[in-house]
Amino acid sequence: MKVQAEVSLYPLRQNDLTKPIQQFVESLKSNDLNVKTGSMSSVISGDESIVFQSLQKAFEQAAQKYEVVLTAKISNACPEIE
Repeated sequence: MKVQAEVSLYPLRQNDLTKPIQQFVESLKSNDLNVKTGSMSSVISGDESIVFQSLQKAFEQAAQKYEVVLTAKISNACPEIE
């Protein structure tokens, strides 16, 4: 099943917020997903299993280096992004 997710990563207690967020987004892009970044969130779409596995991997990588909060809204009713 295809799904779409809107995700936001919030690094905590960091002077530079850009690096953890960029690493998170690059991890998502390295998978077979469509990724569209915005100023406060990214929208990803693809196969359900790949979306969930990619989010888990990207979160684990970020959490190993930084304290972070990840928010995600996932839907199977949204159109895919291009």
